[in-house]
Amino acid sequence: MVGGQRTVMDPSQPDAASDDAMDEFLEKFRSQPYRGGFHEDKWEEEFEKIPLFMKTAPSEINAKENPDLACLQSIIFDEERSPEEQAKTYKDEGNDYFKGKEYKKAVVSYTEGLKKKCNNPDLNAVLYTNRAAAQYYLGNFRSALNDVTAAKKLKPCHLKAVVRGALCHLELKNFAEAVSWCDEGLQIDAKEKKLLELRAKADKLKRTEQRDIRKAKLKEKKEQNKNEALLQAIKVYFEDEDRAELYCVPPKTILLRVLQNPRYFVKALTPVFLVCVGTSPFCKNFLQGRKVHQAK
Repeated sequence: MVGGQRTVMDPSQPDAASDDAMDEFLEKFRSQPYRGGFHEDKWEEEFEKIPLFMKTAPSEINAKENPDLACLQSIIFDEERSPEEQAKTYKDEGNDYFKGKEYKKAVVSYTEGLKKKCNNPDLNAVLYTNRAAAQYYLGNFRSALNDVTAAKKLKPCHLKAVVRGALCHLELKNFAEAVSWCDEGLQIDAKEKKLLELRAKADKLKRTEQRDIRKAKLKEKKEQNKNEALLQAIKVYFEDEDRAELYCVPPKTILLRVLQNPRYFVKALTPVFLVCVGTSPFCKNFLQGRKVHQAK
């Protein structure tokens, strides 16, 4: 203030006090090195430790080694937030793991989200469906099927759950069930391309399976008839030497019962039987003139 008049500073003129402070600040680096900067030989490694620039987060966060990251984690997973907010956070985390093909970690994240038991059925249905997808890629088809079944109960029109359920049934070779799930999904969207393709594939496999079952039963029946014919053709006899008579043993009779027959005699501790084809010339000639009884 000069003579009652306010003096206006010219902004183009440098502030001497400010310049002096900056000079003092810069002068320090001439006598002592700056200790908070990056090292030239490993700056990329140190850069990676800053949460904002991390390409991948560590699987386990050590608060001493990564205090900034631990702080961010505590904010993200704050227990004071609503169950729905926490569940959504775990869903997003699981999605990130899934995109990186870390399916086991994705399963853990989706499971943690479901543990929050939020009151949003749509969000819970998504958590179940996404966990099913991760389980599917891990080869846990039954677990995946259980999850999509739970998702469908929460949200019957959830098409992704139906598609993944059909895929699980295909992998488990439940072709009829796969067709049923596809039909259910096509009632929601009759033009869903994925379901149309899955249904065609499942129906073809179902028909092939049914054909193979019929073939297997027919083959089994033929083998059974063949065995029965063989049993009918084969004749088993033992001889009563005292009477010079033969006894015909029924094909399905057990050995113990034959040995207990009062007309059967064991010589030198070795059971002896005559086995021949009933229609063969040898059998006919051998039996000619002999008296044959049916062993009981």
